[in-house]
Amino acid sequence: MIETEKLDAASLDIAAEKRSELLRLFPEAAAEGGRVDVERLRLALGESIETGKERYGLSWPGKADCFKTIQSPSMATLLPDREKSVNFDTTENLIIEGDNLEVLKLLQKSYLGKVKMIYIDPPYNTGNDFIYPDDYSESLETYLQYTGQADAEGRKFGTNSDTQGRFHSKWLNMMYPRLYLARNLLRDDGVIFISIGESELATLTFISDTIFGEENRLGIACRVAKKSNNKGDHWAPNFDYIVTYARDRSCCLPFLGGINVKAYDQIETEGPRAGEHYQLVRLYMSTIENQNPEQRFWIECPDGTHVIPPGSTFPPERPKLGDGIWRWTRTKFEAEKERIVIKEVRSSNLLDDERKPARWNVFAKTYLNDVIKNATSKPNNLVESHINQIGSHEMTELDIPFDYPKPSTLIKFLCEICRVQGNDIVLDFFAGSGTTAQATVALNAEDGADRRFILIQLPEPTDLPDYPTVADLSEERVRRAMRNVLKKENGKLNLGGAKLDLGFRVFKLAQSNINEWDSEIQPDATTLEEQLALVVDHLRPGRSDADILYEVILKSGYPLSAKVRSESIEGKTVYSVSDGAFLICLERSLTLSLVRAIGDRRPERVLFLDEGFAGNDQLKANSVQTFKTKDIVFRTL
Repeated sequence: MIETEKLDAASLDIAAEKRSELLRLFPEAAAEGGRVDVERLRLALGESIETGKERYGLSWPGKADCFKTIQSPSMATLLPDREKSVNFDTTENLIIEGDNLEVLKLLQKSYLGKVKMIYIDPPYNTGNDFIYPDDYSESLETYLQYTGQADAEGRKFGTNSDTQGRFHSKWLNMMYPRLYLARNLLRDDGVIFISIGESELATLTFISDTIFGEENRLGIACRVAKKSNNKGDHWAPNFDYIVTYARDRSCCLPFLGGINVKAYDQIETEGPRAGEHYQLVRLYMSTIENQNPEQRFWIECPDGTHVIPPGSTFPPERPKLGDGIWRWTRTKFEAEKERIVIKEVRSSNLLDDERKPARWNVFAKTYLNDVIKNATSKPNNLVESHINQIGSHEMTELDIPFDYPKPSTLIKFLCEICRVQGNDIVLDFFAGSGTTAQATVALNAEDGADRRFILIQLPEPTDLPDYPTVADLSEERVRRAMRNVLKKENGKLNLGGAKLDLGFRVFKLAQSNINEWDSEIQPDATTLEEQLALVVDHLRPGRSDADILYEVILKSGYPLSAKVRSESIEGKTVYSVSDGAFLICLERSLTLSLVRAIGDRRPERVLFLDEGFAGNDQLKANSVQTFKTKDIVFRTL
């Protein structure tokens, strides 16, 4: 069994200088915090001790609690913030402020198996580079205290110092449940990329093997982070690492390498491939050793003339060595004429009917999707073109201060190699400055796709007046990056591509809108009376209909990006989710005519506030019967 620490009681309480000398002689007896593990020392000295049933694995203090944390349900919700959002009603991008552990729990139902790619740049655990809750089993309470939503007594967030006895254990306790929950969100063909430094590379790989399965490890790439560095005692560290896992390796296509996506800069405007990107490739090719007469034939141009590649022989003569040929045979040319483009040019290699230089050239459309589908080259696992300096330049251009941001070109590169396309979702739950969002938007601007991003960032305080928290900074970075893309797009001709999604919805982690029964209360008359009152008036005071609406949407399995439309039915406000599939009425006074009108819409499900029935059991019974006969799922809150 590989272990990082035994119980504190198993450590020798000896003077520091003697302990240091002992560990110099027997480094295998070291435990976290510079302590000596008694059992390891006895083994090193050759003593026979009872070890119990040995297993291969990684153990650390707090591992058992990680599973309790994973299994404990979240008592939180996500509140919409329209003021901080951009194009709230139309966008499908999300930025969520909150502790990523709680947020990942809340996303489990709506986003289970829907994320194509996860990229995270978690803390490298170098001594003081990440904040963590002291008590992981009560992360929501800790978070509420940290953000000023509850009295700041007891548990708080703080940095992980290498002088603490459980330096690595704290990092493992932070990472394990988050990776475990993140795995659930990946599609079967989904991939997770994790940037990490040397300090926790081994432990990250070990726990990721446990969570994702060693068979799903796709490899570890080495990224050049900086070109020169004078730090370090022996090696000057210029690299970090990208640990890569698939949700299911058998469903994950090979990574792409060597495709110049920018070259496919034209968009099909009509036909079955409308909206696809392509480039024009010259149909003429230089001679090859074995000439095929089926690749040397005349092609008719728009003005009625004909062209052929240069050469000394012409059909029906058999071509000679040195004669030019077409890339396609005559049969393929006839079968795929819709892909041929004949353009008038200033200079052409082709010959016309009079065997003179032609004024036309022949091209074939090569579609990006076809190239990606048939690609065989792989990217190198030494990533050299995405150094940190690029990320710093990007932040300087946006006039936003942030230390050590990852370059957006790195995330674009990862999206490309793992084939993030169409409206695929990219998730980053250690969002930092928002690099993943900028990369996703930039990639969409290049190829016209509609990839969506979800960022999760703890609102960690900063000392910047303009950006009180890291989440504020991240949101502003994405706004400015989107404005820059919009300026460029306004100068382009719309060739039929989809309109770019240049917006995002902001949500904030908070206590649920629904008061929960506290099972830990003291069984006295006063506290029981208070709890019973919460059951009667179970909605948290001060919450808006929008707050309640999005908690219902999320916990009903709909995405936070779902389209929501407000409409009036029988004089009451009703919210239509996903084009009427789910109708929600939060009115406090309901009528039978409203119930019947909603039933006539034939939604899949309906939800009312229970207090809307005002104790009218007959109205509720009629509602149940109305929706039952129409096979509509009916719920109350």
